[in-house]
Amino acid sequence: MAAKYFGTDGVRGRVGVAPITPDFVMRLGYAAGKVLAKTRDGVAKPTVLIGKDTRISGYMLEAALEAGFAAAGVDVWLAGPVPTPAVAYLTRALRLSAGVVISASHNPFHDNGIKFFSATGNKLPDSVEADIEAALEQPMDCVPSEKLGKARRLSDAPGRYIEFCKSTFPNALDLRGMRLVVDCAHGAAYNIAPHVFHELGAEVITIGNQPDGYNINEECGATAPKALAASVREYRGDLGIALDGDADRLLMVDASGRIYNGDELLYLMVKDRLATGPVEGAVGTLMTNMALQVAFKKMGIAFERAKVGDRYVLEVLQEKGWQLGGEGSGHLLCLDKHTTGDGIVSALQVLSALRRSGQTLAQMTADLKLFPQALINVKIPLGYDWKSNAALQAEKAAVEESLGERGRVLLRPSGTEPLIRVMVEAEDADLARSMAQRIADKVL
Repeated sequence: MAAKYFGTDGVRGRVGVAPITPDFVMRLGYAAGKVLAKTRDGVAKPTVLIGKDTRISGYMLEAALEAGFAAAGVDVWLAGPVPTPAVAYLTRALRLSAGVVISASHNPFHDNGIKFFSATGNKLPDSVEADIEAALEQPMDCVPSEKLGKARRLSDAPGRYIEFCKSTFPNALDLRGMRLVVDCAHGAAYNIAPHVFHELGAEVITIGNQPDGYNINEECGATAPKALAASVREYRGDLGIALDGDADRLLMVDASGRIYNGDELLYLMVKDRLATGPVEGAVGTLMTNMALQVAFKKMGIAFERAKVGDRYVLEVLQEKGWQLGGEGSGHLLCLDKHTTGDGIVSALQVLSALRRSGQTLAQMTADLKLFPQALINVKIPLGYDWKSNAALQAEKAAVEESLGERGRVLLRPSGTEPLIRVMVEAEDADLARSMAQRIADKVL
């Protein structure tokens, strides 16, 4: 993704912190519009697509962005509530100048954010981001009346995206005979995801599909999958599919109510691809369970860790020329299917793997035993230089040497609190806890 402007009390992004007021968002639209108009070199009036999730503040931010783009002479197509990956797809398919998503993804309703996609459905080039940030510092003006941008509704946006999602599922397969419970998190996919699976033949029971502007991600969806697990058992579903507010995350549940996280689903997708052809490598993050690293090594598949965040996974995939990557939270990328993480498309890849193999989720992941993880948060003083703590580094090195290939250590500062997160993975839960405590005792 490109720069992310996010929050209710503040906006976090490369521009620093600023109030997320209608005025700021309008200026952001104007700045982005002026940069896009400049890059078009007068060949044609630039056009952007704006999509959003279901949170109440989306109406306000959509109107402010629309006004800013129009003032810069940029035409706008309004897609309404659609998943984040739908905006990436539609921007590319319609040959537009850029796509904009108004969403705070898995966060509660009182947060919101703005993400940009390039004309190719990827993140904006760094140079364009920098130009937009610079333009934000300039006074806002307005083009002459005859050059103002226009806005119109893209009424068939959901249908176009539904057909795209279905196209990523093999033509030779269908979902007939499957009962799926789909949790849309009262978010952007509420009127899209059920149609995708139903039109491929499944019996679909939908939950989390009654958005009211305030209940997005509230005790439902990929951030709270226990609700889906209970519904799968209640309705005797074959599988459950949990999306988050903007439908770029995926968790799944089997008939017994057992929840499968992003690490397990990534393993399943890699295993399925390996059965039909070579897989050069896969990408996880610093938080990806070590069991995947061990399993991929046995399978002869290279594995790389990126920084935490789907944008970093995407960057490593593009650098390596690989196709599959993801995070335990459920952000999964299949770059031969889409340019960005997509919960619905990822679910279809899992379902096609199950159909091809004739196996269940449990059977396909039976040979993957996730390592137990122990996590200890240690409060530190503001400004504390933990990296220069010789005793801490020595203890970390000693634990790593003791674990060898049977475990892993990760020290990571919190991005929002004065904390050091000490995480140890090991084949044995008690060993992980004891090793984590050893390191935590040396933080201060």
